[in-house]
Amino acid sequence: MAEAHAEYYVPDEARWPIVGTIALSMMAVGASVYFQGTSWGGYLLIAGFLTLFAMMWGWFGAVINESLKGLYSAQMDRSFRWGMVWFIFSEVMFFSAFFGALFYARTLSVPWLSGDDPATSLFLWEGVVLSWPTAGPGFLDMEWQPMGAWPLPTINTLILLTSGVTLTIAHHAIKDNDRRKLILGLLATVVLGFTFLFCQAYEYIHAYQDLNLRLDTGIYGSTLFMLTGFHGVHVLVGAVMLTVILLRSIKGHFSPENHFGFEAAAWYWHFVDVVWLGLFIFVYVL
Repeated sequence: MAEAHAEYYVPDEARWPIVGTIALSMMAVGASVYFQGTSWGGYLLIAGFLTLFAMMWGWFGAVINESLKGLYSAQMDRSFRWGMVWFIFSEVMFFSAFFGALFYARTLSVPWLSGDDPATSLFLWEGVVLSWPTAGPGFLDMEWQPMGAWPLPTINTLILLTSGVTLTIAHHAIKDNDRRKLILGLLATVVLGFTFLFCQAYEYIHAYQDLNLRLDTGIYGSTLFMLTGFHGVHVLVGAVMLTVILLRSIKGHFSPENHFGFEAAAWYWHFVDVVWLGLFIFVYVL
C-alpha cells in the first residue's frame, strides 16, 4: 500500500494510465474510421467510451479510497490544487482559440469581404456586401435565421447563474459542516446543470428544423455550434463531476477541513459559468 510522507507522496503502481491510453486510442481510431463510412468504427468508438468510463471509475475510486485512508499530505493537497489550476488554464486557452476565431471573422474577415478594403474585396469576392451575423458570401442565396438571445439562451443564462449560486451555498454549507444544506445545494446544482443541457438540445433542434441554421451554415453556423457545443460538453462533464460529489457527500466523505474534491468540481463549474457569460454576450447579444 501507498504510505504517507511528510514532504511528498509516492503512489502505488497503477494500470489505469495505460488503460486510459488504450481507451483514447480506440476512440480516435473508431471515430476516424466511422466518419469514413466503415460500420465497425462506431462499435470501436463505443468500446473506447466504455473503456474510458471503466478507467475513470477505477482510477477515481482509487484516489478517493487513498484520500479517505488519510494517505495524502499537505504537499499532495497543494499538488492537486495546482494540477486543477493548470487544467482550468488549459481550458481557458482552449476556448480562447474559438473566441479568437469568432473575433477574427466578425472584425476582420467580414469587413474585408464587404468592401471596406476595395482592393481586398475585389480580389476575394467582388460586389459582396456583408454584415454580422452572416454565413459568408457562399451562403447569400440560402434562407436561414440567426439564433436570437431570447428566449432559450437568456433562460439558460439564468439557469447557469442560479446553479452558481446554489453551488456557492453548498460550499458554505460544507465549511459550516451543514450536511443537509450541502446535499440540497448540490442536488439543485446538478438538476440545473442537466436542465441547461436539455434546453440547449431543444435549442439545437429548433435551429436545425425551424431556422435552417446548421453547423455547416458558413462562418456563423460553425462558430455558433462549435462554441456552444464544446461548452455544452463541458457542462455535461461538470454535471457528472458534481453528481459524483453529491453521491460522496451523501456518503459523508467530506469534512470542513478536507473537501478538495468538492472544491475542484466547484472551480470547474464556475469556470463553465464564466465561459457561458462570454458566449451569451458575444454570440447571442452582440
